[in-house]
Amino acid sequence: MRTYAGEDVVLGLDLGGTAFKSALIGRDGTHEFVGRHRSGRELGPDAVVDHVLDHAAASVAEATRRGTVVRAVGVAACGVVDEAAGVAVFSSAFRWRDVSLRDRLAERLGLPVALGHDVRAGGVAEARLGAGVGHDVFLFVPIGTGVGAAIMIGGRPFVGAHWRAGEMGHTVLRANGRACGCGRRGCVSTVVGGPAIARRHRELANPGDGPAVDAADVARLAAEGEAIATRVWSEMIDGLADTLVASVTMLDPSAVVLGGGIGRSGDLLLRPLRAELERRLTFEVPPQLLGARFEDESGSLGAGLLAWDLLAGDHPSGP
Repeated sequence: MRTYAGEDVVLGLDLGGTAFKSALIGRDGTHEFVGRHRSGRELGPDAVVDHVLDHAAASVAEATRRGTVVRAVGVAACGVVDEAAGVAVFSSAFRWRDVSLRDRLAERLGLPVALGHDVRAGGVAEARLGAGVGHDVFLFVPIGTGVGAAIMIGGRPFVGAHWRAGEMGHTVLRANGRACGCGRRGCVSTVVGGPAIARRHRELANPGDGPAVDAADVARLAAEGEAIATRVWSEMIDGLADTLVASVTMLDPSAVVLGGGIGRSGDLLLRPLRAELERRLTFEVPPQLLGARFEDESGSLGAGLLAWDLLAGDHPSGP
């Protein structure tokens, strides 16, 4: 494990819905993951902000104690993030609205702070250090509780006019389908996300057959050939293929990098998804389907890379 004693580093923080993760990142992209703490979201939005501030301060203090010089901090947050303004505009996970997270962290820490979006930060990590290396245009698609996307072009995420590009999970996949937290029905996340997979298995299984399963259990059972899990997994593959066809037709990426819990299912996901994409595509060039290099550390690593960009004058989230 690298200690970075006497070296300049940045701190990368990933503010996930259930846990905060942190990493120290050197100038060359080498990294050390140093912490994971519960978000405390059940305590309310103000308490979560306090937890973010305390976690960041404690991480910087520990790095300093070990003889490391922390130059800046990068933060990747879930929800809608305006990176230029340094504001967490909205987060359903934390019930945040218009939280000036960058300024509050900078005031607490006395350091420059870059604020980014968790999925876009993960895309940056994969573009520079992971499976996206060598691909000028690719999609980073983490599939976990929901489905996100970062549209990566030339190593940078396309953010859209209002910092909302890439919300793949909230495009309508099945008209008049299950209600989604965004207010629409039949969104991709209601079909492809982890909770959706587990719920579908419960719907098809006899409740008396045993304990409820989660998405990882469904994947394992499908790999073992269990009939209900195989059907549920196939339905998920169909939904994801339909979703990616639209994205491939619009964006013509050379690769799709799949991450998150579902995205790390290896050939159980990649092989049938590749076949379904090729069956659906006509004039389009099928993209490479790749598993992400980084697991749940991509957000904190990408946040740190954004902090180095900030120091170089190459990130919009400067004060």
